[in-house]
Formats: sequence, structure tokens, C-alpha cells
Amino acid sequence: MNRARWSSQSAFLLAAIGGALGLGNIWRFPYVAGTSGGGAFVIIYIGFIVLIGIPLVMAELALGRRGGQSAVKTMQKLTADEGRSTFWHAGGWFAIVTPIIALTFYSVVASWSLDYIYKAFTGRFTGISGTESADLFNGLLADPFRMAVWTALFLLISGGVVALGVRRGLETTVKLLMPALGLIIAGLVIYAAITADFSGALAFLFTPDFSKVTGTVVLKAMGQAFFSLTVGVGAMITYGAYMSPSISIPRAACAIAAADTLSALLMGLAIFPLVFAHNLAPAEGPGLIMVTLPIAFGQVPGGIVVGTLFFILMFIAALTSALAMIEPMVSWLEEQRGLHRSLATALLIGGVWVASLSMVLSFNDWSDVHPLGFIEFFATMTMFDLMDFFAANIMVPCGALLLALFSGWAMSSHSLRAELGLSDGPLFRAWMALVRYVAPLAIGAILIGNLLGFD
Repeated sequence: MNRARWSSQSAFLLAAIGGALGLGNIWRFPYVAGTSGGGAFVIIYIGFIVLIGIPLVMAELALGRRGGQSAVKTMQKLTADEGRSTFWHAGGWFAIVTPIIALTFYSVVASWSLDYIYKAFTGRFTGISGTESADLFNGLLADPFRMAVWTALFLLISGGVVALGVRRGLETTVKLLMPALGLIIAGLVIYAAITADFSGALAFLFTPDFSKVTGTVVLKAMGQAFFSLTVGVGAMITYGAYMSPSISIPRAACAIAAADTLSALLMGLAIFPLVFAHNLAPAEGPGLIMVTLPIAFGQVPGGIVVGTLFFILMFIAALTSALAMIEPMVSWLEEQRGLHRSLATALLIGGVWVASLSMVLSFNDWSDVHPLGFIEFFATMTMFDLMDFFAANIMVPCGALLLALFSGWAMSSHSLRAELGLSDGPLFRAWMALVRYVAPLAIGAILIGNLLGFD
């Protein structure tokens, strides 16, 4: 089959940045920074972006463009070209299966943004108290029908974009949504700077207190850097397969990492001024977005507009990441099974939605169902918790570890230099050392920490 191509470097970068910039930036970064000491965490996080994130993004893009096919076929082709064991095919399978498993629960969390766009727009947050905000969110979680409908809508929108193809669907959508996302983030930061405690947020995010740094904080920063760039989930390999040979992979990887990191920091500058101005807790955890922020939106001038824009931002970020999760499997179904893109997408989205219903029910009717309750470690985990744990804490690190090891040890230096456009000099050797040694050790630490329950 003829492979689609991005029409330009800017189209590729927008898609890749959109794939990386998801709920990890909008949802996870602010509360992880809030619970991990702020400034010291940010410095460590940026360090790991440079040492782990950028090298791994470069590696996946190089593999994708070198193979030029779906993640599975790419790994099969490259192992054959390099004369390596078929064991490495597992990296390709992880790259298409993991994001689909993750999408079953990611789509549920993402769908909350749709419900909250409606709530914000209709003024439900005006004058809301902490108890009322918690009750509002708990009311959503307790309503399986409403969550199932919002999840279906989110998946239909995501699937509709992918079904249109690389240029008409993915590219057209990111060209519209990514500038809009940038404008909304900028607008929220400016609003926070004018109306809220911006100096307090600056001090919190950029004044390091290294006395708060523990092994767990370092592990969290490493994990956030790793997951923020969506390495190990097939997106960069698949998007890399659509890249023109003229695009510089090192420059592209740096641009993706810089945009992703900047967006995370700007989200902190949009959120924490409101939190501090209204004496709310920055270390609230996951509830920071869905419970704490609505209280702030209900008290600030223009809160209806600001709250609506924030949850639109959350939806856009979730959507662009969902596209990057769906595309690897659709690419494989087209290529390997000969399915028309529209049919492949419809079957995939339908299957994900059916699977997501068990995640939806985990918050209400099945909240007391613990499938692995006979194992002490998993005794209290619902179906949602289990899928989240296995996908994010085991499958993503294992897939990324395989790809890092394959890039560093199985691929020939000649093949890598040809894709990266680097000579056999200090820069290439430094990159190779990071991919061969530093990244696998870091991923191993994340995997062990996850299995031991460090969070």
C-alpha cells in the first residue's frame, strides 16, 4: 500500500506535539508538581526530559521513518534488515496494543471534560463551595449512563478524525486545534497573571527547595518526563513513518520536547495562581482539576468564560492524544488486514467503547468489584484501577524499554546515523550512550518503582 505523508514539517510537528500534549500536561503535571514540592520537582523533571525524553523520541522517530510502516511491520522489517532475533517484534506489538488498552480508561477520563464544559458554560460553578464541588464530581462518577454517553461522544469524535486519513483527518484537525490550544493556554496564563496570585505561582514553580527532594520525588519527575512525551506507545513510530526524509529528527525531537514542557509549565502558571489566590491546596492530587479548580472558577471575575475555556482546553489536549493512540492500530489494520480505514476505525472505536463500559461501571455499580482481590497488592483495585496500573505502570515502560534496547543495541550505527543525519562524532556518541545506558536504567527504575508501589 502507498504510505501517507505529512504535507509539511509544520504539519508533522503539530501532530506530534498534539500527541504528546495530553492529559499528562493538563491533568497530571500540575498536581504531581503540587504534591512534589514545586520548583525542585520542575528542575529535575526538565533534566529528565533532556536526558531521557529527547533521546527516546529521536529513537522512535528514527525507527518509524526507517521502517516506514505500522509499528508491528516496522519492527519486523528492521529486525530482518539488521539480522536480529524475532524477539524484537514484541516492541511493535506493545506499541499498538498498549495505547488501545490505555484508551479504554483514558477516554473515560477525557470525557469528563465534555461534561464539565457544559457545567462551566451553564454557570454551575458560580459560588460553589468545596463540598458542593466534590458532590458535583461525585454525581458524575455515580451516573454510569451519563459517563457512557460522554465517553461514546469523545470516541466518536476521535474516530471520525482518524477515519478521514492522515492528511484530511489528523493533519487538518491538528492545524485547527493546536493553534487554538496555544491561544487558550496563553489567555488563561494572562488572565491568571492579571487577576490572581501570579507571583505566588512563580515562586512555587521556579524556586527550588531541594530539602523536599526524596527518592520518590525523583522517581515521579522521571516518570512524568517519560510519560509526558508518550514514548513507548507507538505514536512516534507511527507518525515517524509518515515523515519526509528531509525533516531533521534531532530538531523535531527537541521541538516536540520543548513545546510539551513549555505547555506543562504554562498550565502550572494558569492553575496555581487561582489556587493560591483562593487559599486552595496545590497538593490536592488528581482532584485539583475536577474539584479544586471549579471552586476558583466560581469565585473569579468572568469565571464562566474562564472555566469553559479551561475544560475546552482539556478536551482538545485529550483529543489530540487520543488520535495518536488510535492511529497505530488503525495503521496496522489497514496494512495487515486490508481493512478500509473507515471500517478499521469503526470496529476499533466500537470495541474500545464496549471495553470502556467496565471502566465507567468501576466508579459506581461495580465499585465493589475487585477482579484480582485474591492478590494482596491488587486487593482494592477496581477494573479501572487495574487497567490503568497494567497499561501505564507495566506495559508502557516495558514497550519503551524494548524500543530503547533495540535502538541502542540491535540497530546498526550506520542505519541510525542515516536517519538522524548525524556524523560519527561526539553528538551521536552522546545520544547513543543515553539510549543504550541511561534510558534503559531510568525506565527500569520507573518499572521497579511502579511495581513496588511508589507513587
